[in-house]
Amino acid sequence: MSDSKAVDWKEGRRIRAWELYQQGWKQCDIARALGVADSSVSRWLDRARAEGVAGLKRRPGGGPKKRLTDEQLAQLPGLLEQGAETYGFRGEVWTRSRVGEVIRQTFGVSYTDTHVGRLLNQIGWTRQKPQQRASQRDEAAIEQWRTEKVAELKKSQR
Repeated sequence: MSDSKAVDWKEGRRIRAWELYQQGWKQCDIARALGVADSSVSRWLDRARAEGVAGLKRRPGGGPKKRLTDEQLAQLPGLLEQGAETYGFRGEVWTRSRVGEVIRQTFGVSYTDTHVGRLLNQIGWTRQKPQQRASQRDEAAIEQWRTEKVAELKKSQR
């Protein structure tokens, strides 16, 4: 290959297309030899003419930049372990909205509840759903009812 090393096979294929073009190959022959569409080769050659071989290098993905640094994200579990009441919430239950509010207060960054859920997943916090049971619940009475009722139902089925 040329003076630059390819990072992956796709990049190598683009660079190889440029090399073949410089050796006098036709665009359609390059496409056939590399197993790609003519339009791909055309795009690659345009880019190489404009930017040189550097234009054929792999480019980082687009999308927005991270608003929380890796260090800030690493701090999040410690902040949450302090408890929800530390941040003025009533009760010790963390919701995505509450976590989002803590992130906003601490780091000055706002996220939707959906994205807060992704961040929580990323730091290893799983979704917890509180059990909704009456505070007057009597487990012993429930168990006694179950055993008696099951025995009674079995008798009636015979």
